[in-house]
Amino acid sequence: MAKKTLELLTETMFYVLMAFNKRDMCGTDAAEYIAQKTKGRLTLGPGTLYTILAKFEEEKLIAEVHVSGRKRIYTITEKGKAAYREELARLRACIADAESGDA
Repeated sequence: MAKKTLELLTETMFYVLMAFNKRDMCGTDAAEYIAQKTKGRLTLGPGTLYTILAKFEEEKLIAEVHVSGRKRIYTITEKGKAAYREELARLRACIADAESGDA
């Protein structure tokens, strides 16, 4: 059976959605936000970043709202917000399971 597209987000994908959940921005701004948010633990190269942005745009998780030269500004869609909330809930459940003390 084929895996549902973007059923689980990678850590990098989660942080990209987190960035756009804060405000509209371009890819470079998102990469800077992620580097600051993770204190440099997670950095995105252009190949990774723009592959994710293209996939998210294709899946309608983000939408382009402005273009100025080569700079493209994206906004998170309602579908993207829902995906972010679902992944956040999944991660919280994982942490709760780990901290429950049960063997």
